[in-house]
Amino acid sequence: MKLFYGDINGNKVTINDEEQQHIVKVLRMRDGEDIHVTDGKGKRASGKLIIEGKKAGIEVSEIKENLPEFNPKLHIAIAPTKNIDRIEFFVEKAVEMGISEISIIVTEKTERKNINIDKIRKQAVAASKQSLRFHFPVINDAVRLGDFLKNIDPEHTFVAHCHENLERIDLKNIPQLQQLTFLIGPEGDFSEKEIAFLAENKVRAVSLGNQRLRTETAGVFVAAWNYYNMI
Repeated sequence: MKLFYGDINGNKVTINDEEQQHIVKVLRMRDGEDIHVTDGKGKRASGKLIIEGKKAGIEVSEIKENLPEFNPKLHIAIAPTKNIDRIEFFVEKAVEMGISEISIIVTEKTERKNINIDKIRKQAVAASKQSLRFHFPVINDAVRLGDFLKNIDPEHTFVAHCHENLERIDLKNIPQLQQLTFLIGPEGDFSEKEIAFLAENKVRAVSLGNQRLRTETAGVFVAAWNYYNMI
């Protein structure tokens, strides 16, 4: 399936401008080839490619709506790593495994303050198309930890940290929920002050095992755990 991103409004389907350039200039696809277009909101249009000069369109033969979403829904709030490539790796793999939402959180020990969110959103779209997702994940703007906690439901929210002297529950003991939020800290982990602050907000702490995991590895691990629970 050759899947592209665009707008689907009734029977009218418009392929995204950047996608059109990719079809014409990079992939060099031919007029009449089978293609599919998703709006990333649960719709998929199928039909034949129409090439008109440098423009690409679709002659629609079928539109499907309300395609199934991943369940349970997973939202990971993760601190950015000093090497941005590691977070980009996390985003790609987490999207492939069905994550619903990603937030970038700024913590006490966060070294990288500037994040190109638009680039991460484009990577999420690319990973969604690669894995044939018809519901794209939400990528939120960067936010400070304290502000992030103002909008969470503590019943569905957990924090993964490495402070062995503080109480943590095993991942396997988390109840079956339809929506989950996980917080993952930066290199150097959350500070004990932040862990205490999270506890005051009734966010339960979770252990991801005996090994110390890098920030991006912890994120991928949680995404894989949730993906396993979908199957």
